[in-house]
Amino acid sequence: MAQWERLQQLDPMYRQKVHELYDRDELPMDVRHYLATWIESQEWDRAARDPSLAVVLFQVLLENLDNQYSRFMQEGNGESFVLQCNFRKFKQNFQRYQEEPYTLASTIQWFLTKEREILHMAELSNQVQSLQVQQENMETDNQRNMLKKLEDLRQKVQLMDHTVKCLEEQQDEFDFKYQTHKMEASVSQADLKVLQLMLNRLDQSRKSLLTALTSLLTMIEEVVSVLVEEELVQWRWRQQKAYIGAPEDASLEKLEEWFTSLAEGMFQVREFLQKLEELSGKVTYERDPVISQKSSLQQRADSILTTLLKSAFVVETQPSIPQGKGPLVLRTSVQFSVKTRFLVKVPELNHSMQVKVTMDNDAPQVKGYRRFNVLGTSTKALNMTESLQGGMVADFRHLTLKEQKVGAGGKGISDLSLSVTEELHVINFETEFNLHGLSIKLETCSLPVVVISNSSQQQSAWASVLWFNMLCRDHKNVLFFANTTPAPWPQVGEMLSWQFLSAAGRGLDTHKLDTIAQKLFGKQQSYDKCTLSWARFSKENVPDNSFSLWVWLDGILCLVKAYLADLWKDGSVMGFISKGRERTLLKKKMDGTFLLRFSESIKDGGITFSWVESDLRGNRNVRSVQPFTKTDMTQIPFVEIIRNFQILEVGNVPENPLRYLYPDIPKDTAFGKYYEEGSGEDSPYIKYIKTKLMFVSESGAEGNLLQPMNGLCSQPCDEVTAPVEPLLSCMDKVLLNEDGDLPLLSAGAPASPDIAMDDDLLQKFLSDPNMLEGICLSEDTSFADLILSP
Repeated sequence: MAQWERLQQLDPMYRQKVHELYDRDELPMDVRHYLATWIESQEWDRAARDPSLAVVLFQVLLENLDNQYSRFMQEGNGESFVLQCNFRKFKQNFQRYQEEPYTLASTIQWFLTKEREILHMAELSNQVQSLQVQQENMETDNQRNMLKKLEDLRQKVQLMDHTVKCLEEQQDEFDFKYQTHKMEASVSQADLKVLQLMLNRLDQSRKSLLTALTSLLTMIEEVVSVLVEEELVQWRWRQQKAYIGAPEDASLEKLEEWFTSLAEGMFQVREFLQKLEELSGKVTYERDPVISQKSSLQQRADSILTTLLKSAFVVETQPSIPQGKGPLVLRTSVQFSVKTRFLVKVPELNHSMQVKVTMDNDAPQVKGYRRFNVLGTSTKALNMTESLQGGMVADFRHLTLKEQKVGAGGKGISDLSLSVTEELHVINFETEFNLHGLSIKLETCSLPVVVISNSSQQQSAWASVLWFNMLCRDHKNVLFFANTTPAPWPQVGEMLSWQFLSAAGRGLDTHKLDTIAQKLFGKQQSYDKCTLSWARFSKENVPDNSFSLWVWLDGILCLVKAYLADLWKDGSVMGFISKGRERTLLKKKMDGTFLLRFSESIKDGGITFSWVESDLRGNRNVRSVQPFTKTDMTQIPFVEIIRNFQILEVGNVPENPLRYLYPDIPKDTAFGKYYEEGSGEDSPYIKYIKTKLMFVSESGAEGNLLQPMNGLCSQPCDEVTAPVEPLLSCMDKVLLNEDGDLPLLSAGAPASPDIAMDDDLLQKFLSDPNMLEGICLSEDTSFADLILSP
């Protein structure tokens, strides 16, 4: 089936994407529709690299437009007339490619590629929906089974309620006759037989009811076991993963509904047992089954209900501070918030159950282990007004921690040595349930938190939170980092992907994760069996750098979240790619194709771009620019850097070498939606841009890392006297080779407006590349000093 025909059969959502794709002038949708067969049968990719083939296809395209125009004339209806006018205009617009038909070829190829991407997205969506349906069916089956069990329980409880009432009526009838005959002087044998028969029936009814109660308790016990040991455990694990970025549903509505339903059923069972005790108190007899069985049934019912209620007390929102690195990282003297929830709705106890906050109730006996006091409003009542769903919650919003002064680093029987950010603490909550003669102490605790005293510790603390919640399900294991085991790389990779997904809406694909893994384990066919230790993740330096894997990745995450979120989410940033693979990919593409990747050598996160070009001998070279950091992007958006980037080579006019985002997307198509309205001299960033980027070296040489001398400085540039400005505006970075270690040229501070340069000397400098050969300046030597020195 033809590609265009397949596109027309897509779901409305994807057809809309096709309409959005063709909502531009480069290739009108009418042309694509009426010339679909011819367009799809041509080698546009080769034409983009072969000018002679591009000329031929361009001429054939114009002929096809004329032929289609003639067909519309022959049809002669109103719609055809409109299409005639449109196709005349289309042909006029295509004439602008007369001098560069290969540009039109690359444009049409780009459109065809985007169409294939839409088809691929639709296919993936269908596959994902199929998997989601299976997963949803599984979840729905679990929910359906739980709802069915709860409904069965509700019906059995209702039936039990009816049975108890019938038993009461039966006993009242027996008691009435018994008391009547008791007041009579004499009782006949017939009357005694009737009374005995009624008593036997009453006894049988009691036994039947007790048997039914035993069966009901067994059924409830099984459902409570599933709820507490499976559903609640799974929710806790989902919550752990959600707090480190996983796209998990950690809502409590379903659990609250199920807990409440079971609790209501159990309270009715306790009422039944109480009613039986009352009935037995009024009428009892030898071998009364109520007297022999009620006590054990009561204990069993109370035990089941106690298990249910104790499990129902949970931490809904884990501790966090405002503007922190992430949840579960607290700082002394900084307010934090946390919310608890009781999953059984009991309106009678609204504002009655007081929740008290403490910390480290089971602190380990480790020397140096810090202790903290919880300050602020540390006691609050569970209430139904602070929850949108009317649940029983206690929302603590103004708590702080203060370290206890215990002297000599704390007392303990163990000499374990943990850093501050490896030391885990637990916040405890307790309350008491008192209702219908049942008194139960309820306790729960938060996930382990890391307590820091300085903001500089946040990065390391968040690494500990990630590592713990990735590997450990035991919330009370505060000595986890005393003996943590290595983690499987696939599990680490998934956790890292969650960080990018939560920060900017897009995770890490297999290629990106393999690039990171290669840095750690070397090149391998598969990394599935590799493991990563806690030390290699957060402490030891990655090869050829002076910082750990987490420090490097966290710097990139901060950069993406603050400055590159849109570009990362739409897939414009390739990000993680080795230099070797970068060269392999780019050298297969047309000149001007570029890609965006993260720097491997900058601790706080950097991003750069590399592009391919051909020299005069036809050699394909890949060139790069020195990475841009948050210092640059606080002054100018990265898309504006890409838009205005230029190179000034000796003897050439300044030009922007960036034309197509890999694989073949025209630059303005990829980034145009992010551009500022002004451009050139009207750009709001003109003070920083100046578009005076210079690279002075052997023309076209591969392996040089270009330093942008384009006005990206920490302060707005001063105007300088022409013609010095092109060379002296804000030259504050360094021209380096590809490995970033040998400075070829160092530029100092922005030039002073008072500097004047002889114009002939400047022109000589620009036209004679030999003037720079062998020059290597120190960081203290300015470019102006070089030019102006005798």
